[in-house]
Amino acid sequence: MSLEDLAKRYVDVRAATLALAAPISEADCTAQSMPDASPVKWHLAHTTWFFETFILERFAGSRGGFEPFDPSFRVLFNSYYNSIGEQYPRAQRGLITRPGVPEVERYRSTVDEQVVQLMGAPSVSEELAALVELGLQHEQQHQELILTDLKHALSANPTYPVYVVPVEYTTKSAAPLEWRTFGEGLVEVGFEGPGFSFDNERPRHRVFLERFEIASRCVTNGEWREFIADGGYARPELWLSDGWAVLQREQWQRPLYWLGEGASAFTLAGEQPVLDDAPVCHVSFYEADAYATWAGARLPREAEWEVSAQDQPVEGNFVEDGARQPIAAGRSSWFGDVWEWTASPYVAYPRYRAPEGALGEYNGKFMADQWVLRGGSCATPRAHVRASYRNFFPASARWQFSGVRLARDVG
Repeated sequence: MSLEDLAKRYVDVRAATLALAAPISEADCTAQSMPDASPVKWHLAHTTWFFETFILERFAGSRGGFEPFDPSFRVLFNSYYNSIGEQYPRAQRGLITRPGVPEVERYRSTVDEQVVQLMGAPSVSEELAALVELGLQHEQQHQELILTDLKHALSANPTYPVYVVPVEYTTKSAAPLEWRTFGEGLVEVGFEGPGFSFDNERPRHRVFLERFEIASRCVTNGEWREFIADGGYARPELWLSDGWAVLQREQWQRPLYWLGEGASAFTLAGEQPVLDDAPVCHVSFYEADAYATWAGARLPREAEWEVSAQDQPVEGNFVEDGARQPIAAGRSSWFGDVWEWTASPYVAYPRYRAPEGALGEYNGKFMADQWVLRGGSCATPRAHVRASYRNFFPASARWQFSGVRLARDVG
């Protein structure tokens, strides 16, 4: 990608973030509904902090041309970079009522102007260009978090407020579930080639897989209803021990956001019918595993998922499509709609080495007590995903657009 194209991409990605925040009030922007979710305003500021800290401070600062927009922001909007310094407590981000949204927007525009100017300098290093691209990929992750975190916050309001009215889309029937069979043998997984990838997608390496089958689509709401009707949330033999303990503590009876008996659910468009043919969504790893056990199957291992997705086009329902919720796919589909839980813990690939410096904290230090998800969701930018992309969350997480694809052993 040329520097001119990268500068245009910078402007486009930053504008897309502001567009996601445009329909909501300043009060909406400040709300924090749980420690794992952050206010929209914080996302707007933190993504800007990333460019200011890792690009302007480093590259403009080396030329004597850097002054922080506000020195207090270094602490307020640092997420988890211990080598950068102190961070404001994550669980209290909703208490940051000041700066207000207008000042955060000024922060964004000021940093944007300086970054674009820096990229237009006569000599721009490959390192600078690579860091800008990393910052944009990081921002796209937060674009998805803006929607997922905002949805959780709005769901706490008993009036079920509407964020946006979704674009019109054709209601389809789910494609028949088919099983794709893959033979045993050595396969290669992980990112390789030109283009961007996160460090946790590398290095490409070999994995031996036993023969397996994988479903051609995700589990639907209608199929999940059958699980519920058969006592799926009341049968301990289906559940992992930790999952059963969480279920008992949290009193789970159905997917997150389903209302009443599940005829409707809270969505970013307010209360909407739960469509049987759409992929089930907002279920935890524990629920996904219990369903797979009930169905006589299992969750795919991440290498199985990647091998099955390598020849699939990156097509599906993404954030650009405007549905803002999973919709039924009338064909086999591996990408979009819902992130898919795998049976693989989030650990380093063989020969993985975290990058040096503060950016080494981006992925590597989270490789414990998390599970890998694949495929992207209706809140993910289309250009952000690929077959090798590894998302990860704790086993009990439900507020992400997470769903289930089944796999089976063969022979």
